[in-house]
Amino acid sequence: MIGIFYKPFHHQIKETVDTTGKFSGERLLGVDPKSGKNMYVKLGRFGPVVQIGETESEEKPRFAGLAKGQSIETLTLEQAQELFNFPRNIGIFEDAEMIVAVGRFGPYVKHNNQYYSLTKLDDPATISQERAVEIIDLKRKQDKEKIIRQFPENENVVVLNGRFGPYISISKSNYKIPKGTNPAGLSLEDCLKIAETQEKSGKKKTVPVRKKS
Repeated sequence: MIGIFYKPFHHQIKETVDTTGKFSGERLLGVDPKSGKNMYVKLGRFGPVVQIGETESEEKPRFAGLAKGQSIETLTLEQAQELFNFPRNIGIFEDAEMIVAVGRFGPYVKHNNQYYSLTKLDDPATISQERAVEIIDLKRKQDKEKIIRQFPENENVVVLNGRFGPYISISKSNYKIPKGTNPAGLSLEDCLKIAETQEKSGKKKTVPVRKKS
């Protein structure tokens, strides 16, 4: 009776186990020429990583996260080695270091605790100090143009220019501005009233906004 019940699911269960093992296990890429230690790629606690050294050894292994677009199944030894070239200091700007690194969402420049994404045309391994400054200045300009109105008496309320048009942001909640309303002419009281009206109506109009890079 058990056999009759189990047999139809046996293939499905086996396939699930095989697939899980494929992503949770580790793959030996080869030997790191600099350290002479084995280099692995595997799925870590916070995503796919490359590991140099053994987990059980006295000396702690080194880890580096995979870049955007890379996968456990296709990563090569050469690509894995390049991941350990970061973070890379490329110079000083405004008395602060510019650090190039590769994160979960791609390569970026870190400056004064702010993060600036590199474009698809920028190579994190060769990007110059001058180009990094251009990226920082451009992002600052875009952020400045995004702000339509701010209110010193309440920093949680901002009128912003988004991808889909102007909107009001209040403590991480976003509200559409009624048609015919001049965004630049809104007062703090106007913004709070618009938000309150939309909340009370039970039809809060959430505005889609792109995630920060």
